[in-house]
Amino acid sequence: MKFRGWITVLLVLCLPAAAALGQSGGLSTPDSEKVVRRLGDIMNGIQARHIKLWFAGKAANWELTDYELLQLKADLAEAALNYSGIPISNVTTLATQMHSVADAVAAKDGRTFAKAFGELTDACNNCHQSMGRGFLTIRVPTEQPFSNQVFSLPGKK
Repeated sequence: MKFRGWITVLLVLCLPAAAALGQSGGLSTPDSEKVVRRLGDIMNGIQARHIKLWFAGKAANWELTDYELLQLKADLAEAALNYSGIPISNVTTLATQMHSVADAVAAKDGRTFAKAFGELTDACNNCHQSMGRGFLTIRVPTEQPFSNQVFSLPGKK
């Protein structure tokens, strides 16, 4: 991929990440002390966001769904920026699927969201396969492991 293509992909991924980091009130450190999270830790965060994204969308809590999608994009951008072994084609494929999920969230369309989420899940698994990590298979969540978080809107069950 040409250099401009890389810049475009990084901008697509990094702008939401910058916004998410700004919203998170994250710790700031001098550039010389930049902390790079281990890829496994980033991916564990992505898995948690994936689950929360699903349950927020399933509950039609579109504001929470949008928030979780933004956080998921930030984690993916962090992985892509810090780990050069992730092929750019994998990143662009995920960006396409993320855009489909975002469109469904913006439209507040549960059926389209479920379809786009399934396609995003498939794209994650395709990335794992292409990286020789096919043993890391995810799926659309079936059980809600976050018993301390309410995904439905207040007053709505």
